[in-house]
Amino acid sequence: MPEVPPPPPFDPELAAALELIKDQISPGFTLEEIPAVREGAGIELLAQLDLTLGGAFVAEDRTVPGPAGAPEISLLICRPTAADPAVPLPVIYHVHGGGMVLGDNRAGVDAPLAWARELGAVVVSVEYRLAPEHPYPAPVDDVYAGLLWTAAHAKEIGGDPDRIVIAGASAGGGLTAALALLLRDRQGPPVIGQLLMCPMLDDRNDTVSSHQMAGIGIWDRTANETGWTALLGERRGGPDVSPYAAPARATDLSGLPPAFLDVGSAETFRDEVVDYASRIWRSGGTAELHVWPGGFHGFDGFAPQAGLSQAARAAQLDWLRRLLAE
Repeated sequence: MPEVPPPPPFDPELAAALELIKDQISPGFTLEEIPAVREGAGIELLAQLDLTLGGAFVAEDRTVPGPAGAPEISLLICRPTAADPAVPLPVIYHVHGGGMVLGDNRAGVDAPLAWARELGAVVVSVEYRLAPEHPYPAPVDDVYAGLLWTAAHAKEIGGDPDRIVIAGASAGGGLTAALALLLRDRQGPPVIGQLLMCPMLDDRNDTVSSHQMAGIGIWDRTANETGWTALLGERRGGPDVSPYAAPARATDLSGLPPAFLDVGSAETFRDEVVDYASRIWRSGGTAELHVWPGGFHGFDGFAPQAGLSQAARAAQLDWLRRLLAE
């Protein structure tokens, strides 16, 4: 690649937030460092998360069948306490982030819970096996199995099987995009939309933005290579990577549910997300794309009070509201 231009500047509020957390979160790590990164991933904070949002939801963990021949999977199910049991609610099926190597079904669930409180929806958050212990296709197979159970049992949990939205951030966004492709190709249960927040889509890790952000911000080229290598091993970046592993590899993006995609201008995933939205449009599909100026990876989760973060969360909620009104 020719000489890489400097990266876009961070939004001033976000730059200040990044300065505060830079000692806790390194932009990159190696395969050998995954155990240490997991230890420092704030799991104890996730355990303290109020999944009821002050009593607005009833939360339960449900163990359901996994893929054929694989272990069972855990679903976190959060139902509005004030819901009329005779009126089925929309379902937000959430896939957590963590670079394919971190996290559980509590990670990032605060965002879908906030949407669900506003919209009157059930949240189902799936736990999937992590790489490198469980490489592709284990994570996406688990995500698919969880969606099959959710669609089949939607009425049982107060949901409407005809109004399921799939959503995820970062690796969870990539897995959500892969889930949409799988559902299309396997004629699986229909979903009405896919919400992809800063999704991790392309194992090749060779865009301008991936080079611009090397060593900067959160989740740089080194971390990205680590996550994809954990998932794919020696196949990463090669010619034989499935689109169900790396959705950017899909040659046909037609026939997918309407998509919402967002990404920061100052993050590794910027170019692959913009390209994915563009290819949905070129395939005749529906997509709404937001590139948040000066946003680093996952900025709305790390700095929720920043103006740009509030604008991003408002745009996500507005898209969901319009989608569910159709």
